[in-house]
Amino acid sequence: MKPVALADLTIFLSIAEHLSFSRAAVELGLSPSAISHALRGLEERLGVRLFNRTTRSVALTEAGERLYSRVRPAFRDIGDALDDLNDFRAKPAGTLRINAGRAATQLVLLPLVSRFLEACPDVHVEIVSDDALVDVVSAGFDAGVRFGERLEADMVSVAIGPPLRSVVVAAPALLARHRVPQSPQDLHGLPCIRHRFPGGVLYRWEFERDGSALEIAVDGPLTLDDVGLMVGAALQGAGLAYVFEDMVREPVADGRLVQVLDDWCPHYPGLHLYYPSRRHLPAPLKAFIEFARAARRDHP
Repeated sequence: MKPVALADLTIFLSIAEHLSFSRAAVELGLSPSAISHALRGLEERLGVRLFNRTTRSVALTEAGERLYSRVRPAFRDIGDALDDLNDFRAKPAGTLRINAGRAATQLVLLPLVSRFLEACPDVHVEIVSDDALVDVVSAGFDAGVRFGERLEADMVSVAIGPPLRSVVVAAPALLARHRVPQSPQDLHGLPCIRHRFPGGVLYRWEFERDGSALEIAVDGPLTLDDVGLMVGAALQGAGLAYVFEDMVREPVADGRLVQVLDDWCPHYPGLHLYYPSRRHLPAPLKAFIEFARAARRDHP
């Protein structure tokens, strides 16, 4: 068998993890044609086909599955060994990839990362904002950010933000045309802006008071998949919106939005950074965890 370059195995691993030539190309900073050419050369040198590919899909062959299962742990060990050299550096270096929901990124993660990069200028952080629940390990991320109650049991988590609260808001002109709700049940029949999750499920607005919890399936003329867009739609008078309080403090304070059902909107666990409970933590992730913990101590 002809010699195989480590660079070609790196390309193979990226394609196998993404099952996409275009995504592998983006990750590695190469063109899709260069990725395809490298894979063809690798398959020729090995004498086996590693992927079944059509114009619509990419899938590992049995040989590809076996190679992936053997090579991936070895490359992880190599990466860990190189990362160990950070112990001899004054400051950590490398890339930290984080997956987070869009609102989580805006409210907590991006401000925290901006301060972190000032403290650790040799670290590069890549944030992928995605409201879908992602398997951070198989998707190639070092960590993810989600609400505390949505974390998998086999993940280690670190709180990176205070408890949060969602509130119901509407433009004054809209409330002038409709009755002001006094209880969550009063939302029935009112124009509400609905939120659809990436998986297709419509969010049921959650309320609690005096130990009583309610979920309301609201109705309305507008459905969106982004909380930031919901705030903008509420400002335009499109309906009542159920959004994070921190996203509407300014328009509520200056009167552009009115907050209703305030006593039915409790606080709930805030955002957590989570990562797989494996022995070795990459230096950029370790440094970010320590930075986040210190930030929470200083600003609980």
